[in-house]
Parts: sequence; C-alpha cells; structure tokens
Amino acid sequence: MTIGVDLGGTTIRCGLVDSGRVITKLSEPCRSDRPENEVLEQLEELIARLINPRVKGIGIGVPSVVDMQKGIVYNVVNIPSWKEVHLKDILEAKFKLPVFVNNDSNCFALGEHSGGVGKPFRNMLGVTLGTGVGAGVIINNELYSGSNTGAGEIGCLPYLEHNYEYYCGSNFFVKFHGTTGKEAAQSASAGDARALKIWEEFGVHMGMLVQAILYAYDPDAIVFGGSIANAYPFFSTKMKETMAGFEYPETLKKLQILIANQEDAGLLGAAGLVKG
Repeated sequence: MTIGVDLGGTTIRCGLVDSGRVITKLSEPCRSDRPENEVLEQLEELIARLINPRVKGIGIGVPSVVDMQKGIVYNVVNIPSWKEVHLKDILEAKFKLPVFVNNDSNCFALGEHSGGVGKPFRNMLGVTLGTGVGAGVIINNELYSGSNTGAGEIGCLPYLEHNYEYYCGSNFFVKFHGTTGKEAAQSASAGDARALKIWEEFGVHMGMLVQAILYAYDPDAIVFGGSIANAYPFFSTKMKETMAGFEYPETLKKLQILIANQEDAGLLGAAGLVKG
C-alpha cells in the first residue's frame, strides 16, 4: 500500500492506494491562508488517518517547483506561507516512511498514464486546464520532470502579450469576457450565441497551445484534464481548425487528443512516485 496526496490551495486530498486503486479517500478544504505550520499540521493529520503497517511510502503532488532530491517545495501556488518547505524531511521524521514529492501536474500525467486513457501511449502529455495551465510529460513510459519538476510548465511560455496560461486558463473568461468558465459552459449548453463565440475564441488559443506542445515534445497523445476540459465539445472544433496550421501535417494525423477519465489521477500519480 501507498499513500497519495494531492495538495492544492483549495483542497487537500489524500488516498490510500492498493494495487493501483484508491481504496480510501479523504478530502478537506485547505487552510491555505494560515501559517506554514498550521497547513503542515492539517496535512499530517490527514495522512495519519490513513497510515497502517502495510503502507510503504507517501507520494505528494504540490502546485509548485520542487527540489525532488531533497523534497523541498518552493512558493506553493495559493498557499502564501509556503515559501520554502522541507516537506520530505518533515514528513519522513514524522511517519518514519520514505516520502516523494513532485509537481501536481506531473502527478496527474503519471496517474493518467498508469491507469487512465493515456496508458497505451509511450510518449504523452497530461495537460491540466483550470485556473492556470500545467502539464506533465511522459517520455518512453517514464515521467520526465526536469531538474526542478518544471519540464511541463508550458503555460509560462510567452504567447501574444502575455503567456499561454493567460489565454488558456480560467482567467481568460474573467479578464476578457467578464464571466467564468463554468458560467460560459452553462450558457453555451443552453445555446447562447455569445457564449459559443467565447468558446470559439478560447479554442483558437488552445489550438496554438497544442502547436507549441507538438513543437516542444512531439507526443503520441495529449490528455486534457481539469475543470475547463469538461467543456471540450465547445472549443474542440475551433482548436482543431487552428491546429491545422502546424507545419508537419503527418504529425497531426497521428496525434491523439483525449479527455481524462481517471477521477483520482492526481492521487494515483502521487502514490506512483513511491518506488520499490
């Protein structure tokens, strides 16, 4: 057994994993506005509720860059007090188990590759579309994290006047159209013409993002997850039209674009960080 943790500024999720299945799951709103030690105590309390003698290790996905060797997390998104937290040392001292820490988007990709729609592909990206844009990179069936777990930070690549995250995350709807992704999806579902046009505009930006991914990584498949991925039918047509501008048409013919179907991909991927 292993324990997988998906630590976010909104929610902390912990799962007890056995043979690739989450058998027990806990979730609490994260006390993200509290001091560093209070967030740590909350995390430790959740893990302690899952610990049993069969657990061989703990894996944790965090929305930040990570020193994987030392297990130090830096500047965690939406948890202001977590500037530099030696998470591996703290939790190993507490639980006397090996602890592995990585970026949360990397854990999502690993979970989708091990037990979701990404499983058949040797080379794939798991792309999370939510408040921001993140990605995890699988190369030759192995997670490639880079030196600081930042190999998939495609959202930070320059694009137009800002970066891809600015145009392909949920902020796009707020900043440009005064709505939210959820509201735009609900309106589009009801046939609202303005909302459908918003999603078409979003699809153009997504098509450019996919082109950037192809130039950088040339994967067999891209798996979209996150809240915005649920609205895929509203932006997919315009996205694919825009993708047609990619320089290598044979690559486009082979590329598979899929929507994540693994509810616990982040937990499974985090648990999958535990080796041996």
